[in-house]
Amino acid sequence: MDVQIITPDKSLYDGKADLVNVPGTTGSIGILNNHAPLVSSLTKGEVRIVLNNKEELFNIDGGVVEVMKNKVVVLAS
Repeated sequence: MDVQIITPDKSLYDGKADLVNVPGTTGSIGILNNHAPLVSSLTKGEVRIVLNNKEELFNIDGGVVEVMKNKVVVLAS
């Protein structure tokens, strides 16, 4: 799936992923291919992106995630 992590200043990530894990305000949210459409607020924590068994971590202070048609967009603060 396609993933973008965007802050007001810059783009932190723009690429593919097998798994995205985000810090939802009510708990961690794991997103895989063909996930149901979703919009959720995010809290301070780590966004974890896994691609080909390699993991990348990005710290965020909060924001919003949108999942639709195998595309994940994280608008982070």
